[in-house]
Amino acid sequence: MSLHEKLRNNEDLGRYELTVAGATAFVTYDRREGKIALTHTEVPGSLTGQGVGSELAKGALDDIRSRGMKVLPLCTFIESYIKRHPEYRDLVD
Repeated sequence: MSLHEKLRNNEDLGRYELTVAGATAFVTYDRREGKIALTHTEVPGSLTGQGVGSELAKGALDDIRSRGMKVLPLCTFIESYIKRHPEYRDLVD
């Protein structure tokens, strides 16, 4: 199972989560003006440098796209990810 397949949307906590080797990376969100605002990304130190943050961003953006919604990239990590991956720019108004 790929990292992308392990992503889950934890609606109770308002965050997308990716658990690897017992540690959980996440990006928090809330709904604003009919969009999903991605507000903060956190990757535990034990997972840094392994592409976990990028997989988390990709998975969250793919899920938001599948729901037909737009993104407010308030988190600087998500904002820079979208800049590096132009295929997601259409999600931002």
